[in-house]
Amino acid sequence: MKSLWAAALLAVLAGPAFAVIGTIDDVPAATLLLPYFEVDLDNPSGATTLMSINNASAEATLAHVVLWTDLSVHVLDFNIYLTGYDVQSLNLRDIIVNGNLPLTASAGQDPTDTISNQGPASQDINFASCNGVLPYTNPALNATYLDHVQSALTGQPSELFFNGLCSGIDHGDRIARGYVTVDAVNQCSTNFPPDVGYFVNGGIGIATNRNLLWGDYIYVNTEQSLVHGETLVHIEADARLGAANYTFYYRYTNFNLDPGADNREGLGNVFAARFINGGPFPSGTSLLVWRDAERSINPFNCNSNFPSPFPLGQNQVVVFDEEENFETPEGCQISPCPPQEGITPFPWEAQRTVVDGPGLPASPDFGWIFLNLNTVVVGSQVPFPPLMQNWVTVEMDAKGSMSVAMDAVTMGNVTDPATAPDPLIAIP
Repeated sequence: MKSLWAAALLAVLAGPAFAVIGTIDDVPAATLLLPYFEVDLDNPSGATTLMSINNASAEATLAHVVLWTDLSVHVLDFNIYLTGYDVQSLNLRDIIVNGNLPLTASAGQDPTDTISNQGPASQDINFASCNGVLPYTNPALNATYLDHVQSALTGQPSELFFNGLCSGIDHGDRIARGYVTVDAVNQCSTNFPPDVGYFVNGGIGIATNRNLLWGDYIYVNTEQSLVHGETLVHIEADARLGAANYTFYYRYTNFNLDPGADNREGLGNVFAARFINGGPFPSGTSLLVWRDAERSINPFNCNSNFPSPFPLGQNQVVVFDEEENFETPEGCQISPCPPQEGITPFPWEAQRTVVDGPGLPASPDFGWIFLNLNTVVVGSQVPFPPLMQNWVTVEMDAKGSMSVAMDAVTMGNVTDPATAPDPLIAIP
Protein backbone atom coordinates (compact mmCIF):
# COMPACT_ATOMS: atom_id res chain seq x y z
CA MET A 1 0.00 0.00 0.00
CA LYS A 2 2.85 2.41 0.84
CA SER A 3 4.39 1.91 -2.63
CA LEU A 4 1.07 2.67 -4.33
CA TRP A 5 0.64 5.82 -2.23
CA ALA A 6 4.17 6.95 -3.07
CA ALA A 7 3.62 6.35 -6.78
CA ALA A 8 0.41 8.37 -6.71
CA LEU A 9 2.11 11.21 -4.89
CA LEU A 10 4.96 11.27 -7.38
CA ALA A 11 2.52 11.34 -10.28
CA VAL A 12 0.75 14.38 -8.83
CA LEU A 13 3.87 16.33 -7.88
CA ALA A 14 5.67 15.59 -11.14
CA GLY A 15 3.08 17.58 -13.10
CA PRO A 16 4.10 20.71 -15.02
CA ALA A 17 4.61 24.06 -13.30
CA PHE A 18 2.57 26.72 -15.06
CA ALA A 19 5.29 29.33 -15.29
CA VAL A 20 6.00 32.13 -17.72
CA ILE A 21 9.66 32.92 -18.32
CA GLY A 22 10.23 36.65 -17.97
CA THR A 23 7.42 37.01 -15.41
CA ILE A 24 8.31 36.56 -11.77
CA ASP A 25 5.75 34.14 -10.41
CA ASP A 26 5.59 31.83 -7.40
CA VAL A 27 6.73 28.61 -9.06
CA PRO A 28 9.73 26.34 -8.48
CA ALA A 29 12.86 28.17 -9.55
CA ALA A 30 16.63 27.85 -9.93
CA THR A 31 17.36 30.91 -7.78
CA LEU A 32 15.60 32.37 -4.75
CA LEU A 33 16.04 35.94 -3.53
CA LEU A 34 15.40 37.19 -0.01
CA PRO A 35 15.37 40.86 -1.02
CA TYR A 36 16.08 42.33 2.43
CA PHE A 37 16.76 41.10 5.94
CA GLU A 38 17.23 42.59 9.39
CA VAL A 39 18.74 40.93 12.47
CA ASP A 40 19.17 42.71 15.80
CA LEU A 41 22.61 41.58 16.97
CA ASP A 42 22.13 42.50 20.63
CA ASN A 43 18.48 41.86 21.45
CA PRO A 44 17.22 38.25 21.17
CA SER A 45 13.65 39.60 21.26
CA GLY A 46 14.34 42.19 18.56
CA ALA A 47 14.19 41.96 14.79
CA THR A 48 15.18 38.77 13.01
CA THR A 49 14.40 37.18 9.66
CA LEU A 50 13.33 33.59 9.05
CA MET A 51 13.40 31.89 5.67
CA SER A 52 12.74 28.44 4.25
CA ILE A 53 14.37 26.67 1.34
CA ASN A 54 12.24 23.86 -0.10
CA ASN A 55 12.71 21.20 -2.75
CA ALA A 56 9.69 20.84 -5.07
CA SER A 57 10.97 17.62 -6.60
CA ALA A 58 11.38 14.00 -5.51
CA GLU A 59 15.01 14.31 -6.69
CA ALA A 60 17.65 15.28 -4.17
CA THR A 61 19.47 18.54 -4.85
CA LEU A 62 21.96 21.04 -3.46
CA ALA A 63 21.43 24.72 -2.76
CA HIS A 64 24.13 27.36 -2.42
CA VAL A 65 23.30 30.23 -0.06
CA VAL A 66 25.05 33.62 -0.22
CA LEU A 67 24.70 36.48 2.29
CA TRP A 68 25.35 39.96 0.84
CA THR A 69 25.61 43.37 2.47
CA ASP A 70 23.11 46.11 1.62
CA LEU A 71 25.68 47.39 -0.89
CA SER A 72 26.00 43.95 -2.52
CA VAL A 73 29.34 42.78 -1.16
CA HIS A 74 29.60 39.04 -0.55
CA VAL A 75 30.03 38.21 3.15
CA LEU A 76 29.41 34.47 3.58
CA ASP A 77 28.27 31.48 1.53
CA PHE A 78 27.52 27.86 2.38
CA ASN A 79 25.84 24.72 1.02
CA ILE A 80 22.59 22.96 1.91
CA TYR A 81 21.64 19.42 0.87
CA LEU A 82 17.94 18.71 0.28
CA THR A 83 16.44 15.26 -0.07
CA GLY A 84 13.34 15.00 -2.26
CA TYR A 85 10.51 17.26 -1.01
CA ASP A 86 12.80 18.46 1.78
CA VAL A 87 12.48 21.76 3.64
CA GLN A 88 15.20 23.60 5.52
CA SER A 89 14.21 26.44 7.83
CA LEU A 90 16.77 29.13 8.66
CA ASN A 91 16.71 31.80 11.34
CA LEU A 92 19.32 34.30 10.19
CA ARG A 93 20.04 35.12 13.84
CA ASP A 94 21.39 31.57 14.26
CA ILE A 95 23.90 32.27 11.50
CA ILE A 96 24.81 35.93 12.05
CA VAL A 97 24.77 35.99 15.87
CA ASN A 98 25.53 32.39 16.88
CA GLY A 99 27.63 31.25 13.91
CA ASN A 100 25.58 28.10 13.28
CA LEU A 101 25.00 26.85 9.73
CA PRO A 102 22.23 24.42 8.69
CA LEU A 103 23.04 20.77 9.45
CA THR A 104 22.52 18.73 6.28
CA ALA A 105 24.42 15.95 4.53
CA SER A 106 23.99 13.83 1.42
CA ALA A 107 23.90 10.04 1.61
CA GLY A 108 27.68 9.74 1.36
CA GLN A 109 28.24 11.82 4.49
CA ASP A 110 25.11 10.57 6.28
CA PRO A 111 24.59 6.87 5.39
CA THR A 112 22.34 6.21 8.41
CA ASP A 113 20.03 9.20 7.76
CA THR A 114 20.62 10.74 11.17
CA ILE A 115 21.11 14.23 9.72
CA SER A 116 19.10 14.50 6.49
CA ASN A 117 16.20 12.09 6.75
CA GLN A 118 14.74 10.42 3.67
CA GLY A 119 10.96 10.31 3.33
CA PRO A 120 9.03 7.44 1.69
CA ALA A 121 8.82 9.28 -1.66
CA SER A 122 12.14 11.14 -1.44
CA GLN A 123 15.43 10.49 -3.16
CA ASP A 124 18.60 10.52 -1.03
CA ILE A 125 21.85 10.26 -2.99
CA ASN A 126 25.55 10.95 -2.57
CA PHE A 127 27.22 14.16 -3.70
CA ALA A 128 30.93 13.29 -3.50
CA SER A 129 31.79 17.00 -3.77
CA CYS A 130 30.32 17.44 -0.28
CA ASN A 131 32.85 15.09 1.36
CA GLY A 132 34.75 17.11 3.95
CA VAL A 133 32.25 19.95 3.57
CA LEU A 134 28.94 18.67 4.92
CA PRO A 135 27.74 18.43 7.60
CA TYR A 136 29.03 21.64 9.12
CA THR A 137 30.38 21.46 12.66
CA ASN A 138 28.60 24.10 14.71
CA PRO A 139 29.37 26.72 15.56
CA ALA A 140 30.83 26.77 12.08
CA LEU A 141 31.94 30.39 12.43
CA ASN A 142 34.47 31.20 15.13
CA ALA A 143 34.56 34.51 16.96
CA THR A 144 36.90 36.13 14.41
CA TYR A 145 34.71 35.09 11.48
CA LEU A 146 31.56 36.19 13.28
CA ASP A 147 33.11 39.60 13.92
CA HIS A 148 33.74 39.90 10.17
CA VAL A 149 30.14 38.96 9.28
CA GLN A 150 28.60 41.27 11.87
CA SER A 151 30.92 44.16 11.03
CA ALA A 152 30.27 43.87 7.30
CA LEU A 153 26.49 43.72 7.74
CA THR A 154 26.42 46.78 10.02
CA GLY A 155 28.63 49.02 7.90
CA GLN A 156 31.72 48.67 10.08
CA PRO A 157 35.30 47.91 9.00
CA SER A 158 36.27 44.25 8.74
CA GLU A 159 39.86 43.16 9.29
CA LEU A 160 39.56 39.45 8.49
CA PHE A 161 38.89 39.66 4.75
CA PHE A 162 38.55 43.36 3.91
CA ASN A 163 41.74 44.77 5.52
CA GLY A 164 39.82 47.31 7.58
CA LEU A 165 37.55 48.39 4.74
CA CYS A 166 33.77 48.73 4.86
CA SER A 167 31.23 46.96 2.68
CA GLY A 168 27.80 48.19 3.80
CA ILE A 169 25.93 51.17 5.19
CA ASP A 170 26.46 52.29 8.77
CA HIS A 171 22.93 53.05 10.02
CA GLY A 172 24.17 53.94 13.49
CA ASP A 173 22.78 50.83 15.18
CA ARG A 174 23.51 47.15 15.70
CA ILE A 175 21.04 45.84 13.12
CA ALA A 176 22.58 43.56 10.49
CA ARG A 177 21.12 44.34 7.06
CA GLY A 178 21.50 42.84 3.61
CA TYR A 179 19.97 40.29 1.26
CA VAL A 180 20.30 36.58 0.46
CA THR A 181 20.49 34.60 -2.78
CA VAL A 182 19.98 30.84 -3.02
CA ASP A 183 21.01 28.96 -6.17
CA ALA A 184 20.30 25.35 -7.16
CA VAL A 185 23.74 23.84 -7.78
CA ASN A 186 25.32 20.66 -9.11
CA GLN A 187 28.00 20.34 -6.44
CA CYS A 188 29.17 21.59 -3.08
CA SER A 189 31.45 24.56 -3.63
CA THR A 190 33.01 27.58 -1.94
CA ASN A 191 32.61 29.56 -5.17
CA PHE A 192 29.82 32.08 -5.60
CA PRO A 193 28.14 33.93 -8.54
CA PRO A 194 31.04 36.20 -9.68
CA ASP A 195 33.52 33.30 -9.88
CA VAL A 196 34.49 31.84 -13.25
CA GLY A 197 32.75 28.50 -13.78
CA TYR A 198 29.95 29.14 -11.31
CA PHE A 199 27.63 29.87 -14.25
CA VAL A 200 28.07 28.11 -17.58
CA ASN A 201 25.45 28.39 -20.32
CA GLY A 202 22.93 25.58 -20.09
CA GLY A 203 23.37 25.08 -16.34
CA ILE A 204 26.45 22.84 -16.65
CA GLY A 205 28.70 24.85 -14.31
CA ILE A 206 28.49 24.80 -10.55
CA ALA A 207 24.99 26.27 -10.79
CA THR A 208 22.23 24.29 -12.45
CA ASN A 209 19.23 25.41 -14.47
CA ARG A 210 16.91 22.97 -12.70
CA ASN A 211 13.89 24.85 -11.39
CA LEU A 212 13.42 22.94 -8.15
CA LEU A 213 13.53 25.46 -5.31
CA TRP A 214 10.78 27.39 -3.57
CA GLY A 215 10.50 29.18 -0.26
CA ASP A 216 9.23 31.98 1.92
CA TYR A 217 10.45 34.44 4.52
CA ILE A 218 9.08 35.94 7.72
CA TYR A 219 10.10 39.08 9.60
CA VAL A 220 9.77 38.65 13.37
CA ASN A 221 10.10 41.23 16.13
CA THR A 222 8.90 39.68 19.37
CA GLU A 223 9.55 42.81 21.39
CA GLN A 224 7.21 44.84 19.16
CA SER A 225 4.71 41.96 18.65
CA LEU A 226 5.25 42.10 14.89
CA VAL A 227 5.36 39.26 12.40
CA HIS A 228 4.71 39.21 8.67
CA GLY A 229 6.04 37.42 5.64
CA GLU A 230 5.93 36.74 1.93
CA THR A 231 7.17 34.22 -0.58
CA LEU A 232 10.78 34.55 -1.61
CA VAL A 233 11.37 35.95 -5.09
CA HIS A 234 11.36 32.90 -7.39
CA ILE A 235 13.73 33.36 -10.36
CA GLU A 236 13.50 30.70 -13.04
CA ALA A 237 16.26 29.53 -15.35
CA ASP A 238 15.83 28.79 -19.03
CA ALA A 239 18.64 27.89 -21.44
CA ARG A 240 17.05 30.16 -24.05
CA LEU A 241 17.99 33.19 -21.95
CA GLY A 242 21.45 34.54 -22.70
CA ALA A 243 23.47 37.58 -23.69
CA ALA A 244 20.54 39.26 -25.46
CA ASN A 245 18.53 39.19 -22.24
CA TYR A 246 18.88 41.14 -19.02
CA THR A 247 19.42 38.13 -16.78
CA PHE A 248 19.38 38.27 -12.99
CA TYR A 249 23.14 37.77 -12.59
CA TYR A 250 24.13 39.57 -15.79
CA ARG A 251 26.58 41.93 -14.07
CA TYR A 252 28.62 38.96 -12.84
CA THR A 253 28.52 36.86 -15.99
CA ASN A 254 29.39 39.88 -18.15
CA PHE A 255 32.28 40.65 -15.79
CA ASN A 256 33.56 37.12 -16.47
CA LEU A 257 33.08 37.50 -20.25
CA ASP A 258 30.18 35.06 -20.54
CA PRO A 259 27.19 37.44 -20.64
CA GLY A 260 23.86 35.98 -19.60
CA ALA A 261 25.34 32.55 -18.83
CA ASP A 262 23.25 32.34 -15.67
CA ASN A 263 20.15 31.90 -17.91
CA ARG A 264 17.97 33.39 -15.15
CA GLU A 265 15.07 35.74 -15.81
CA GLY A 266 15.34 39.36 -14.76
CA LEU A 267 13.14 41.18 -12.26
CA GLY A 268 10.78 44.13 -12.54
CA ASN A 269 11.58 47.76 -13.29
CA VAL A 270 8.22 49.55 -12.83
CA PHE A 271 5.95 49.04 -9.81
CA ALA A 272 2.73 50.17 -8.16
CA ALA A 273 2.69 50.12 -4.36
CA ARG A 274 -0.20 50.87 -1.99
CA PHE A 275 0.38 52.76 1.24
CA ILE A 276 -1.66 53.44 4.39
CA ASN A 277 -0.35 55.87 7.00
CA GLY A 278 -3.12 55.87 9.58
CA GLY A 279 -6.43 54.13 10.21
CA PRO A 280 -5.75 50.46 10.92
CA PHE A 281 -2.00 51.02 10.40
CA PRO A 282 -1.05 54.03 12.53
CA SER A 283 2.64 53.09 12.36
CA GLY A 284 2.52 53.56 8.61
CA THR A 285 3.97 51.90 5.54
CA SER A 286 7.51 50.99 4.55
CA LEU A 287 8.81 49.81 1.19
CA LEU A 288 11.41 47.04 1.25
CA VAL A 289 13.34 47.46 -1.97
CA TRP A 290 16.09 45.41 -3.63
CA ARG A 291 17.94 46.92 -6.60
CA ASP A 292 20.56 45.73 -9.08
CA ALA A 293 23.61 48.02 -8.90
CA GLU A 294 24.61 46.60 -12.33
CA ARG A 295 28.28 46.24 -11.41
CA SER A 296 30.51 44.37 -9.00
CA ILE A 297 31.04 46.24 -5.73
CA ASN A 298 34.28 46.06 -3.76
CA PRO A 299 34.92 47.01 -0.13
CA PHE A 300 35.78 50.69 0.29
CA ASN A 301 37.49 53.10 2.65
CA CYS A 302 35.12 53.67 5.55
CA ASN A 303 35.95 57.38 5.66
CA SER A 304 35.45 58.00 1.96
CA ASN A 305 32.33 58.60 -0.13
CA PHE A 306 30.14 55.65 -0.99
CA PRO A 307 31.45 53.62 -3.93
CA SER A 308 30.00 54.27 -7.36
CA PRO A 309 27.19 53.90 -8.40
CA PHE A 310 25.66 54.64 -4.98
CA PRO A 311 23.40 56.39 -4.18
CA LEU A 312 21.12 55.01 -6.90
CA GLY A 313 18.63 57.30 -8.60
CA GLN A 314 15.37 56.53 -10.40
CA ASN A 315 13.43 57.78 -13.41
CA GLN A 316 10.18 58.79 -11.70
CA VAL A 317 8.28 58.60 -8.41
CA VAL A 318 4.64 59.75 -8.36
CA VAL A 319 2.48 59.69 -5.21
CA PHE A 320 -1.31 59.43 -5.73
CA ASP A 321 -4.01 59.94 -3.15
CA GLU A 322 -7.33 58.07 -3.34
CA GLU A 323 -8.95 60.85 -5.40
CA GLU A 324 -6.31 60.53 -8.15
CA ASN A 325 -4.55 63.75 -7.17
CA PHE A 326 -0.81 63.32 -7.39
CA GLU A 327 2.48 64.86 -6.40
CA THR A 328 6.01 64.23 -7.65
CA PRO A 329 8.69 64.42 -4.98
CA GLU A 330 11.68 66.02 -6.63
CA GLY A 331 14.23 63.47 -7.76
CA CYS A 332 17.36 63.54 -9.82
CA GLN A 333 17.46 61.92 -13.25
CA ILE A 334 21.05 60.65 -13.21
CA SER A 335 23.07 58.23 -11.11
CA PRO A 336 24.82 58.87 -8.86
CA CYS A 337 22.71 61.82 -7.78
CA PRO A 338 24.72 65.00 -7.08
CA PRO A 339 24.79 65.85 -3.34
CA GLN A 340 21.64 67.57 -2.07
CA GLU A 341 19.92 67.29 -5.44
CA GLY A 342 16.49 65.70 -5.37
CA ILE A 343 15.38 62.63 -3.42
CA THR A 344 16.97 59.21 -3.50
CA PRO A 345 14.38 57.05 -1.73
CA PHE A 346 16.10 53.78 -2.64
CA PRO A 347 19.83 54.58 -2.76
CA TRP A 348 21.27 51.18 -1.83
CA GLU A 349 21.02 47.65 -3.15
CA ALA A 350 18.77 46.53 -0.26
CA GLN A 351 16.84 48.81 2.08
CA ARG A 352 13.75 49.72 4.07
CA THR A 353 12.24 53.12 3.13
CA VAL A 354 9.47 54.72 5.19
CA VAL A 355 6.64 56.27 3.16
CA ASP A 356 6.46 59.94 4.19
CA GLY A 357 9.89 59.63 5.73
CA PRO A 358 12.90 61.79 4.79
CA GLY A 359 13.69 59.75 1.71
CA LEU A 360 10.15 59.50 0.35
CA PRO A 361 7.87 62.42 1.28
CA ALA A 362 4.14 61.83 0.71
CA SER A 363 1.38 64.26 1.73
CA PRO A 364 -1.63 61.88 1.57
CA ASP A 365 -2.25 59.35 4.30
CA PHE A 366 -3.78 56.85 1.89
CA GLY A 367 -2.99 56.14 -1.73
CA TRP A 368 -0.49 54.47 -4.02
CA ILE A 369 2.93 55.20 -5.47
CA PHE A 370 4.08 54.80 -9.06
CA LEU A 371 7.73 53.75 -9.16
CA ASN A 372 9.74 53.80 -12.37
CA LEU A 373 13.03 52.53 -10.97
CA ASN A 374 14.92 52.53 -14.25
CA THR A 375 18.09 54.61 -14.11
CA VAL A 376 21.44 54.98 -15.86
CA VAL A 377 24.27 53.51 -13.77
CA VAL A 378 27.79 54.85 -14.11
CA GLY A 379 30.17 52.01 -15.00
CA SER A 380 27.33 49.54 -15.59
CA GLN A 381 28.26 46.00 -16.62
CA VAL A 382 24.72 45.58 -17.97
CA PRO A 383 24.45 47.04 -21.50
CA PHE A 384 20.72 47.84 -21.49
CA PRO A 385 20.40 51.45 -20.29
CA PRO A 386 18.31 52.79 -18.67
CA LEU A 387 16.75 49.49 -17.61
CA MET A 388 17.32 48.29 -14.06
CA GLN A 389 15.88 45.26 -12.28
CA ASN A 390 14.39 45.71 -8.81
CA TRP A 391 11.97 44.18 -6.33
CA VAL A 392 9.50 46.02 -4.08
CA THR A 393 7.58 44.70 -1.08
CA VAL A 394 5.03 46.76 0.88
CA GLU A 395 4.95 46.49 4.68
CA MET A 396 2.15 48.07 6.75
CA ASP A 397 2.43 48.15 10.54
CA ALA A 398 0.22 48.70 13.54
CA LYS A 399 2.93 48.13 16.10
CA GLY A 400 1.94 45.89 18.95
CA SER A 401 -1.20 44.58 17.29
CA MET A 402 -0.85 43.56 13.65
CA SER A 403 1.17 43.93 10.48
CA VAL A 404 1.00 42.82 6.86
CA ALA A 405 3.40 42.52 3.95
CA MET A 406 2.73 42.02 0.24
CA ASP A 407 4.70 42.29 -2.97
CA ALA A 408 4.07 45.45 -4.97
CA VAL A 409 2.43 45.05 -8.37
CA THR A 410 5.03 44.60 -11.11
CA MET A 411 4.15 46.72 -14.14
CA GLY A 412 7.20 45.87 -16.22
CA ASN A 413 9.97 43.27 -16.45
CA VAL A 414 13.46 43.69 -17.91
CA THR A 415 14.16 40.12 -19.11
CA ASP A 416 13.59 41.07 -22.75
CA PRO A 417 15.19 44.52 -23.16
CA ALA A 418 13.57 44.97 -26.58
CA THR A 419 10.11 45.06 -25.03
CA ALA A 420 10.83 46.25 -21.47
CA PRO A 421 8.79 49.38 -20.66
CA ASP A 422 10.18 52.69 -19.43
CA PRO A 423 6.93 54.61 -18.91
CA LEU A 424 6.63 58.03 -17.35
CA ILE A 425 3.41 59.57 -16.06
CA ALA A 426 2.78 62.83 -17.90
CA ILE A 427 3.08 65.81 -15.57
CA PRO A 428 0.94 68.82 -16.69
